[in-house]
Amino acid sequence: MGKRIHNFNAGPAALPLPVLEQMKEELLDFRGSGMSILEVSHRSPWFDQVINDAVERTKRLLGLGDDFQVLFIQGGASLQFCMLPMNLGLDGHPVDYINTGTWSTKAIKEATIQGKDVRVVASSEDQNFSSIPKGFQVDEDAAYLHFTSNNTIKGTQWPDFPESGQVPLACDMSSDIMSRPFDVTPFGLIYAGAQKNIGPAGTAMVIIRKDMLERVPENLPTMLKYTTYTEKNSMFNTPACFVIYTIDLVLKWLEETIGGLENMGRTNREKATLLYDAIDQSGFYRGTTSRESRSLMNVTFRLPSEDLESEFVAEALKQGLGGLKGHRSVGGCRASIYNATGLEAVEALVAFMAEFERKKG
Repeated sequence: MGKRIHNFNAGPAALPLPVLEQMKEELLDFRGSGMSILEVSHRSPWFDQVINDAVERTKRLLGLGDDFQVLFIQGGASLQFCMLPMNLGLDGHPVDYINTGTWSTKAIKEATIQGKDVRVVASSEDQNFSSIPKGFQVDEDAAYLHFTSNNTIKGTQWPDFPESGQVPLACDMSSDIMSRPFDVTPFGLIYAGAQKNIGPAGTAMVIIRKDMLERVPENLPTMLKYTTYTEKNSMFNTPACFVIYTIDLVLKWLEETIGGLENMGRTNREKATLLYDAIDQSGFYRGTTSRESRSLMNVTFRLPSEDLESEFVAEALKQGLGGLKGHRSVGGCRASIYNATGLEAVEALVAFMAEFERKKG
């Protein structure tokens, strides 16, 4: 087998090595079935066990009560941008959004297309999305308040979630779900494309509070109604079986190897602190976001010139450090340090950065 690199890709992203090893081990014969997990029926007891285990582990890790349901819906977070307003918007009520960059903008667009009364109650666009907005009012009449918890492109993250009073929060947590503990009580809906922090590409984890289901209109297309998925345990049609199986293994790793979200959160803070300190103490690298809004998942930075940035990314890859190119819309460099990218990967990156600065600074 070729040597594995330290993977800083933003998504699809690193998976825990023990998870990959178990998948490899089980690939040809899934738990005595004589078939691969890629071949078993989604109606079989084998897959039932997988999806139910994934649901239960999600509930335990996040401390979800019986008033929440965990779903797996294909189409990634991008499909949720339209499903949310379609299902949970209320006639005669505005839908409130906070705009912190590309993914928020896309979510706002999908609600606007549907003719919803969309109000952007806060935005950091005037600062080129380099920080998280503060000091905004939420309309008590709003059907929900939507925000993006972590912004992969700009490298910002909500340190604390917005206060919304009685208005349910709806959140795109694609890039930081399961990275730290939080209180689920204010949330009506949480969704996360799996491919950043909990699994491979191909499905979104959707967590919905059961009282929200009373809002779902009867006249929506079957596959675009949350109730279709809640009534059939995400198996109205064939789900993304292999993705859900991998998510289950990642959750098992989080629960049993890492020891839960408190431990994961501590490690993630340690990794991010190490990397941001290296940037701040250098006269060569420059962070792109305000300090109080910095993401623990996606660390964005610039070098003195674009030529040096290209050279940095190419040289890093030769040293076994992959995925450090910034998003094409903003340029620069970005290290995505999700749960599965360990402390040793960040230490290797910091050492490389110091050496590159010594040579080129």
